[in-house]
Amino acid sequence: MIPTLADIHAAAERLAGTAHRTPVLTSSSLDALAGLTLLFKCENLQRGGAYKFRGAFNALRALPPEQAAHGVVTHSSGNHATCLALAARLLGVPAHIVLPRNAPRIKQRAVADFGGHITLCEPTLAARQAEADRIQAATGAVFIHPYDNPLVIAGQGTIALEMLEQNPDLEVLIAPVSGGGLLSGLCLTAHAIAPNVEVWGAEPALADDAFRSLHEGRLVPNLNSATIADGLRASLSERTFTIIRQHARGILIVTEDQILSTMRLLWERMKLVVEPSGAVPLAGVLAHPEKFRGRRVGIVLTGGNVDLDRLPWQPTVEAQQRN
Repeated sequence: MIPTLADIHAAAERLAGTAHRTPVLTSSSLDALAGLTLLFKCENLQRGGAYKFRGAFNALRALPPEQAAHGVVTHSSGNHATCLALAARLLGVPAHIVLPRNAPRIKQRAVADFGGHITLCEPTLAARQAEADRIQAATGAVFIHPYDNPLVIAGQGTIALEMLEQNPDLEVLIAPVSGGGLLSGLCLTAHAIAPNVEVWGAEPALADDAFRSLHEGRLVPNLNSATIADGLRASLSERTFTIIRQHARGILIVTEDQILSTMRLLWERMKLVVEPSGAVPLAGVLAHPEKFRGRRVGIVLTGGNVDLDRLPWQPTVEAQQRN
């Protein structure tokens, strides 16, 4: 199933009064640096600290009560886990969360604080899915995939609904791509209500499976988890690949150094706490300014869940103590 515009509007109704209608902020200094008008959709200020709350809450809110009573289960590298745990707490639904052992500690703590039942596993997709399957079989919980779920995709699509209402003269919309749930939702919404708006994805060179998939015309899995953008290590699904292949203009590729310098730039210029994954779209614009010069470009700042004891541009607290 591919979500329709009606599904995205239904998601917006479920989210109304619960999810934040996040602001769109601007920066004259970043506009000057990029040579265009930048419009930042601040999903780092969303509940749970990430856009993932939209899809998670929509998927849970749509469950029939007899299914919700058994709880939900998912696997995630962090933000979907955090936001699903929060949504489940708000709706009184048990949440079982499978996290890779290398998930950032701040995200593990957030899941626990929201009442999620955590199971740690090896940092591979196969291990994550195996643990989720085991828990589902034992509890009867409903599996909520972090991106390959029509209700999740529809929830993420509400970002484009808001963005286009807030900025009807938008020309380009750019978001990070990992499993593709967010980019799929943006593509479907923009295609339905503003087909002249270009939708682009952006991803690290160390996790460039979406770029390679589009280039090769087939689904290419990501086998590399080395990027600092921990939220962008998943692979597209057949569903998200189909949507993105049909509607996205392209994928921008950025290096690790570009991600870090852009993350720091956002902190310094806009005073916004943005995690590495959320900095990737702006990094893509700054790396490829010729594609967008002089245009009105929307950037989705996807999350702000950063471990403040482990900022990537400074030594860790442990290293400072050793010295």
